[in-house]
Amino acid sequence: MKGVLTMSEGEQRRVELLQLWERGELGVAELCVQMEIGERQVYRVTARYRQGGIAGVVHGLRGRASNHAFDGSLKKKVGRLYEKNYRDYGPTLLSEVLLKNHAIKVSDETLRGWLAGKWVTRRKDRKHRKKRDRRTAIGAMIQFDGSDHDWFEGRHSPCTLLVAVDDASNRVFARMVASENSEDVMRTWKSYCERHGIPQSTYTDRHKVYKAEKEGHHTDVSRALESLGVKMIYARSPQAKGRVERTHRTLQDRLVKALRLKKISTIDETNRFLDEEFLDDLNARFAKTEGWRDVHRPLEGYDVKNIFCFQQERVVRNDHTIQFENRFIQLLDAKGGLPQPRSVVILRQWLDGTLHVFHRKQELKFKFLDEKPKSESKPKTKPKADHPWRKYRTLIERQTSWPWNPSPLT
Repeated sequence: MKGVLTMSEGEQRRVELLQLWERGELGVAELCVQMEIGERQVYRVTARYRQGGIAGVVHGLRGRASNHAFDGSLKKKVGRLYEKNYRDYGPTLLSEVLLKNHAIKVSDETLRGWLAGKWVTRRKDRKHRKKRDRRTAIGAMIQFDGSDHDWFEGRHSPCTLLVAVDDASNRVFARMVASENSEDVMRTWKSYCERHGIPQSTYTDRHKVYKAEKEGHHTDVSRALESLGVKMIYARSPQAKGRVERTHRTLQDRLVKALRLKKISTIDETNRFLDEEFLDDLNARFAKTEGWRDVHRPLEGYDVKNIFCFQQERVVRNDHTIQFENRFIQLLDAKGGLPQPRSVVILRQWLDGTLHVFHRKQELKFKFLDEKPKSESKPKTKPKADHPWRKYRTLIERQTSWPWNPSPLT
């Protein structure tokens, strides 16, 4: 081999040792120790040195591409795809998308090398907090929270993603809604229970949707969940429910990009996409459900319509009417009879918008009144002549008619 040889420091050191071996100053055993390689490898190195001299020590691929290297055109193609469609993708997600959408299998470590210097690091230094052990069964506790974000990147007004994360397995369930309100939260929990079952407990923040301001009172959400036997646990800080908060960051990265690629711009399309594709793919990658026992209970047997609803109490008036949102409702004849005046009835508005009135678990028929019912006034009756009231009044008149002329003291 003629010309200039490029050698690393390790190769230069190896040549010096081989020259000492060639002069008989080092044996094979000493070469093994100095070169930190096995005896069989030493024989291979010495054989190449005898045959090719110093050039035999230089690595055979020096100046050539690796036998496992990708074709240069593939690297350029990936670079063009990255610049055109995936500028805000990280290496892990980009590796998945290239395989799924373009049939290009490249590891995330290879992409880090190819696109070095182009990645944006978002991780920040965070205060260390004591780690809480996971629950020991799927369904033992569900962390639930809403994430307000520009999920459609301006193609739709900002919405809220309601996210339920299983504390044990990290399995995710999500629904896109307009805002974190009682109706949409109950609809999401109803969908969760229909799909996975009833969990043992849920871990939420102290938002007014979940926790009533007064102790001992319920919101519609907490009443519905506790009716199913779900224990409400309230976090005192966002960091306490770290699993669902980290899931928010993951979804704000992956779901936003997936909606962009699918050109999805509505809430209904998003929920179909979540059910049919996205959640299954996400859980297949991140959830660990194998080896865990599932303690969810089936939803069958529960009166779901009367649980996931808005519920209020009303006192029956003397004319068997109640009031609701500035309107009056006339209770009609029922099988068990009308409730007595001053008794309490339950007013429930189902999620489909219909109104229902119950008394002692029996539904009552009713109708809305066009105007406020007139109060029934009792007819005025005059007391009889010998009524004690008349006698008392006559006595008072006589007493007040006396002159007040006290005699002076003598």
